[in-house]
Amino acid sequence: MRKFLFAALAALPVVLLTNDAALARKKQPEPDTESAPEKAGKSVPAPGGGKALELGKFGDWGAYSTTGAKGKVCYALGQPKSREPKGLNRDPGYLFISTRPGEGVRGEVSFIFGFPLKEGATDSVAEAGDKSFELVAKGENAWLADPQKEPVFVEAIRKTAKLLIKVPSKKGNDTTDTYSLTGLSQALDRVKKECP
Repeated sequence: MRKFLFAALAALPVVLLTNDAALARKKQPEPDTESAPEKAGKSVPAPGGGKALELGKFGDWGAYSTTGAKGKVCYALGQPKSREPKGLNRDPGYLFISTRPGEGVRGEVSFIFGFPLKEGATDSVAEAGDKSFELVAKGENAWLADPQKEPVFVEAIRKTAKLLIKVPSKKGNDTTDTYSLTGLSQALDRVKKECP
């Protein structure tokens, strides 16, 4: 079940590079995009190679679809708005929520951090509002320690404004990624429409 995600997470930074460059050029405030996706239908590189269709950009989140070995794959992607401590050498981080109807997978939650994590750490957590979820790390990636809690996690992040991800790095640095959840609900709704 996680086989696709390892390939996807390895190639994931490529997916948003074009969006990052566009966002970096826009210094002025943007209009509210939560109700209307930007650039829907644009073809972008997909996790694991090939092309993905950008279904829409919603606030700080994007919705995408591609085709995997077992059929259509849809996913919502977000990046941290801030990362602490500042100044550490690391690649971009992402939160990846995928749906693969052909495999019976909906709302699978994955994180990519862009630096090696301390594996087996018991203090890796995701905090959404008053809820906390333990994470399990492997390499530069992490998942909820209990996959049965993924629907609870997704519901929790739909109802709050920000998400804190706290993980120790392999080098011993305690890190915190903060995600804005503006547009997440709309991106997930678009994913659900594309991959019912």
